[in-house]
Amino acid sequence: MPAFLTAALYQFVDLPDHAELRDPLLACCEAHGVKGTLLLAREGINGTIAGPQEGVLAVLAHLRADPRLASLQHKASWSEHPPFHRMKVRLKKEIVTLRVPGLDPNQTVGQYVKPQDWNALLADPDVLLIDTRNDYEVAIGTFRGAINPNIKTFTELPAWLDAQPALQTEGRKPKVAMFCTGGIRCEKSTALMKMRGFDEVYHLEGGILKYLEEVPPEQSSWEGECFVFDERVSVGHGLVPGPHELCRSCRWPLSPEEKASPHYVKGVSCAHCHDQRTPEEKARLAERQRQVELAEARGEVHVGARMPEAS
Repeated sequence: MPAFLTAALYQFVDLPDHAELRDPLLACCEAHGVKGTLLLAREGINGTIAGPQEGVLAVLAHLRADPRLASLQHKASWSEHPPFHRMKVRLKKEIVTLRVPGLDPNQTVGQYVKPQDWNALLADPDVLLIDTRNDYEVAIGTFRGAINPNIKTFTELPAWLDAQPALQTEGRKPKVAMFCTGGIRCEKSTALMKMRGFDEVYHLEGGILKYLEEVPPEQSSWEGECFVFDERVSVGHGLVPGPHELCRSCRWPLSPEEKASPHYVKGVSCAHCHDQRTPEEKARLAERQRQVELAEARGEVHVGARMPEAS
């Protein structure tokens, strides 16, 4: 069995004392060799951690010892190499940023649809299927027939929704189904739709990751790979790590074909960003890549190359 257990988790729950939870949680993670990022806010907790199995389970037990987090769920996966190189516990205003005043997923969200029932919902021709993720995530995979908002960050979603004629109809509003990587962004996006008066709003319980874990490829409506916010970069059915590599300059997930581009220079540029960097910036990136390779040659981990964080 691979050596490193990854646990993705979130829960919307009122945590007025979230700032006081930070130091004990960080100490627990560090004591058990667990790394990753956890976000704490008044509205709950969100993040992904990884490490030895006993360490990750100890951190989960620490969290669930708080009665408010006793029902905290997590999605598990395994990897041969450590997905993270640091441990961060950050205090935030929101555990997933949307910046819509008064929005509270603890009060109302869309109807959860289990992975095994998702295909049946998508077969309804009256359902508008919306991918709530960022453009670089959608680029490597999505559900067949899904609408791509082409947003750079999750905070752009409300404005995109405002601009869609199909969502501005008078009278009876259309059915809307939404999905995201692990489910958390859909908690807020479906809560937003309910706030705007949509009655029939659905979202994929557990997100794409749960669907890929439970639905076999031959029955799947998923096409491509799913971007993940750790060193695996992408996963496919069964949560098997995919072929993508992150461009360390612009953070775009690159396929093997994209890495064959003449604009791809490892650690420096790719076809998406080669014309957006000055010679000075490229020189700094090249030096960073040189340091990464020197560290690897010594059997060390260079922690200067960071993964993007979930919006």
